[in-house]
Amino acid sequence: MDTERLKIILQEKENLTLEFKEKYTPKIDEDLVAFSNTKGGIILLGVNDNGKILGEDLTNELKAKINTLARNCKPSINTKIEFIDKVVIINILEGTEKPYSCSSGYFRRLDGNSQKMSYEEIKIMFHDHNPIPFEEKITPEFKLENISEDKVKKYLKEANITPVAQDLNEILLSANVVKDNKINNAGILLFAKDVSRFIPNSKIDMIRFKGKDKSFIFDRLQIQDDLLTQFEQALFFTKKHLNIRSEIKGINRKDILEIPESVLRESIANALIHRDYSLMGTNISIEIYDDRILILNPGSLPKGLDKEKFGKVSIRRNELIADLFYRMDKIEKAGTGIQKIKNEMREAGLSEPEFEFGSYLY
Repeated sequence: MDTERLKIILQEKENLTLEFKEKYTPKIDEDLVAFSNTKGGIILLGVNDNGKILGEDLTNELKAKINTLARNCKPSINTKIEFIDKVVIINILEGTEKPYSCSSGYFRRLDGNSQKMSYEEIKIMFHDHNPIPFEEKITPEFKLENISEDKVKKYLKEANITPVAQDLNEILLSANVVKDNKINNAGILLFAKDVSRFIPNSKIDMIRFKGKDKSFIFDRLQIQDDLLTQFEQALFFTKKHLNIRSEIKGINRKDILEIPESVLRESIANALIHRDYSLMGTNISIEIYDDRILILNPGSLPKGLDKEKFGKVSIRRNELIADLFYRMDKIEKAGTGIQKIKNEMREAGLSEPEFEFGSYLY
């Protein structure tokens, strides 16, 4: 790492692969374990939660303490320690002998937090997983010139990051979509000029039916673009076809959708984040009727997760995509989205959503 890369990282908020610590504490072994159990990451010592450098000295004693913590994890964890601009940087690779634990137990990374795992979550997370998820695979013919700089700039704006360098590769590296100078599928899905050329099954089909069945199609739209554009266009289409009522409070009028917008946002984002992009010939489908909205999401529940645990245990099929949506403030904190949808539907006087599971996740 160099000074320019550090400046970029300090503008980000804590996320799947980044943790800020004002000073050293022995409890960082929980973060070492969490990063090893997830996608790897970086701990910055001497930085507050807002990314401001407070400073931490890298003494031989501190280096020894960090290395001892890492060795005492089970299995032991290899770290690389750097010191730049008064910041101690601890680099942790994704582990190859998962699961890892420390004296406090097993931890994993969810958004910007290291969370302790229950026995049930440990079983689910490491039950027969594909060693290389689709989002991390490389499409050999995809090159850096196939990246849209406008889409990268839009991501930076949504994530409230001001680029301090014009090196596109550095920005993509910070977004976790580059490995060994190659763009992974998560990067293609978010930043490609032409997503469909490389991942043709990344689409959303949206239909507004007139009535309560499929007898008459009133409006239809297919979106085949990057995932942020899909999210925005799906939300616009859905809102366009919902009724709005107005409430007058004092001298102010408030327009209210028949389904809360926050519920729509979370539901659409959930479909984009959790769908199985490896399934060919399938798309996300949003069907709008007079009395309901139906979202069909390609991909069954992850192996080891049964329907009784749905919404209670957070297992993400696409960790990198979820992290990018989290950085752009498009999703709730991990593990809270489904419950928030239920709560807000009840608060709006509506029935709770129904979930069905099969080859599609509804």
